[in-house]
Amino acid sequence: MSEADLVADLKASLFDAANAFTEANDAAFKRFLQQALPDMQVKKPLTRLGQLALVAGTPRYAPAADFAALKIDLWRDPARLPKPWEPTYPGPLPFTAAAWDGDAWWIQFEPAPTAAQIGVLGSTFSYWYFATHVISATAADTTVNPQDRGLLLVRAQAEAMLAMANRNAGKPVSMRDGLSGTPRNSTPAALFQLLMDVFREAR
Repeated sequence: MSEADLVADLKASLFDAANAFTEANDAAFKRFLQQALPDMQVKKPLTRLGQLALVAGTPRYAPAADFAALKIDLWRDPARLPKPWEPTYPGPLPFTAAAWDGDAWWIQFEPAPTAAQIGVLGSTFSYWYFATHVISATAADTTVNPQDRGLLLVRAQAEAMLAMANRNAGKPVSMRDGLSGTPRNSTPAALFQLLMDVFREAR
């Protein structure tokens, strides 16, 4: 699914409401799709395997570029540790967690890994993480699964209704049928809530 394909689908799904968004280069529709992605990460998470190189005494490391959350680390494996009474036991392992510093994600060790721990468990820290979803100009680089296309569009439709409701907050607006001109069953704000309910209840 390329961005162009999804924009075309979103515009078609909005029917006459799509005419309310006239920004150049379909900027509004692209924005609605992007705004839908964080919730798609929660609803349909993307899991990937990452690796980083540990250095003794260094407590913080930059994860993969598409990192969104840490799922589990594979480095702190108790089965690989010597017993506490054995001479090669490196001591209790550090706690690991994802940390946001206001600008970027980091994988934080508390305390920093020691040379002894790295000597036993290795310097390669492998971890499973939740990645950010991407909508790309090329279908092959879009991370949302094709079978989740409808769910993505529902969430993007909700953003379109929210934008319409906010833009017209000072005056009443009703959605009308493109052929008969008769009012549809709700306002943009109510349609936003309805679409969000549909999204949340979907499996």
